[in-house]
Amino acid sequence: VLLPTPTMSDKPDFAEIETFDKTKLKKTETREKNPLPTKETIEQEKQSESTA
Repeated sequence: VLLPTPTMSDKPDFAEIETFDKTKLKKTETREKNPLPTKETIEQEKQSESTA
């Protein structure tokens, strides 16, 4: 048995986007979760590997 599925129109409904209130959004602070190591950190790790 096939149930009727809602069909997607070719064009998205922009009415929702146009009436969206950006002022209601909260300001968030973006933080790097996995920062890349600095050149100094890499050098320290290379040195500790060679002495071990």
